[in-house]
Amino acid sequence: MRQKHQDSSFPFPSVVYLKHTNLGDILKVILFAAESPLGLVPMLYHVKYNNKDVIFTVSGALGIIVRYQELDKEPTKKWIELKRLTGEYSFVDKIGNDTKSLYIPVLELEKSSFNFPL
Repeated sequence: MRQKHQDSSFPFPSVVYLKHTNLGDILKVILFAAESPLGLVPMLYHVKYNNKDVIFTVSGALGIIVRYQELDKEPTKKWIELKRLTGEYSFVDKIGNDTKSLYIPVLELEKSSFNFPL
C-alpha cells in the first residue's frame, strides 16, 4: 500500500494513523461498523513492529485509516468475543455460540508496510 499520494491536489492524506488509548475503543468502532446498514466489519490484525505487539484495523474510502493500539503482550488466542450489548470483550480460542456476541478473528501478519508512529 502506498503511504503518500503523488497528486498534491488530493485533499486527504493517504494514510492517517489513529492511536487509541485502549483496545476496547477499536472494538467499539468495529461493533459500530458491523451494526451499520452496510454491515462491513474491518479485519483486526496483529503484527510485531519494532519489538512491540501492535493490533490494528485498516479502513477508508478516500484515504487509508489505520486504527491501532500497542498491546502489553502478544495475544495467545486468535479470536475476540465482543458482547454486542455491553461492549465487553475477551480473547477466546474459537468462535462460540453466543448469538449476542460478535466474533472477530485476530489475523497474524508476518510484517506490514505501515510505519506506525509509536
